[in-house]
Amino acid sequence: MRRPCARQEHPEPEETETMRCISCEEEQVKGDAGTCKDCYEEVSATVEELKREIEDLKAKVAYLRSGARGPGFADAVLVAAVDVPNGEPSMLVPADRSILVSRSPVFKAMLENEMEESQSGTIKISDMSCDALRAFVDYLSVEAWLDEQMACELLVLAEKYQVVHLKAYCEMILVSKLNWNNSIIKYAFAHQHNAKHLLEAALCLMMDNMYKFPEHPKYPELVKKDSRLVTEIYQAFITKLYPNNKSDGEFSLFRSQVMEF
Repeated sequence: MRRPCARQEHPEPEETETMRCISCEEEQVKGDAGTCKDCYEEVSATVEELKREIEDLKAKVAYLRSGARGPGFADAVLVAAVDVPNGEPSMLVPADRSILVSRSPVFKAMLENEMEESQSGTIKISDMSCDALRAFVDYLSVEAWLDEQMACELLVLAEKYQVVHLKAYCEMILVSKLNWNNSIIKYAFAHQHNAKHLLEAALCLMMDNMYKFPEHPKYPELVKKDSRLVTEIYQAFITKLYPNNKSDGEFSLFRSQVMEF
């Protein structure tokens, strides 16, 4: 008589709790709160690039505000070297050397190295009309004033009058200036003016530092002025930790605990 085979016990694999990256929404292992590695590295590289660009702008803004002109930053002249009818001379477009140097690596090489343009301060631009060249110089000059405060003010105007490209540029500057100290202020600002990219960047930064969120100097002010935003931040954090969502009762209990200060 055959002996019944002993039933082999196979341990069931442990269930691994997962959550989703707040940027790409891909599933990841519990414990890797916030953004996944790929998204974090991509955002970090972008932020570093923006920071370098902002650093270039700082020198220009400081120069324009001080009104001082160093010996190495005399005025320059750009020449629209196109055929001019009736034998008239080429049109000249005055420009500020410091702005050209800080905004363009090509101009920087021309004006800071031992080149003809560095000695004369005159740069010939071929195949360019005077109007286009003047618009180009005006664009570089306008960008010189876009520090953080100006970017905020222009973003408000861009949102109001639906100037999409200007709004996107202002958001790029504000995201590059984002840090833990201004994260709450910028989150509230972005929420008020529908600045999606700035909103997501500020939220990501706060969620990555959620353990010290209630200790932020601006936290009590945000609770007092707009507790709805505080709830929104906590709810986003919980949703990413628990993709299957907690019940309303569990969320209310958690919120009441973390909002005590």
